[in-house]
Amino acid sequence: MAMELETGRLDLRPWTEGDAENYSALTAERDSGALRVEAARERIATLLASAERTGIALLTVRRRAEGDFIGYCGLIIGRASVDEPEIAYELFRRVHGHGYATEAAGSVVQAAAATGRKRLWATVGSWNAPSLRVLDKLGFHHDHVDPDHDGRGEVIWLTRALP
Repeated sequence: MAMELETGRLDLRPWTEGDAENYSALTAERDSGALRVEAARERIATLLASAERTGIALLTVRRRAEGDFIGYCGLIIGRASVDEPEIAYELFRRVHGHGYATEAAGSVVQAAAATGRKRLWATVGSWNAPSLRVLDKLGFHHDHVDPDHDGRGEVIWLTRALP
């Protein structure tokens, strides 16, 4: 998968150690709470090592005009496999509703298709209507549902065939 992607408004690039504070701040918006900056650094190191090993990656997302970090988007093994990876994304709440998730994820879908992969997966909590809308716009379809082990409901599995 290409490790640098550009869209009309966004740049998707590999993580750097300098992204740890931004990543920590992003995780602070989760109900489960923030990663400490040191833990964020460790997670970034793990993400970079995984990308080196698998050829797929989560990439940072920055708005091109502003140059600011707004989240991440990319492919992970997650609950799937290297051959049929999961798409994953998370953006700061302050940028929700502007189409950035759809734009970033669309570029990742195109990059995945360019690798010759035949299918992508996504897993989303049933409570996460905005992410389900993004995936619907990108052509993902409901596959099945599993119980969510954190007690928040169900995990919806979606899939998308690639050309």
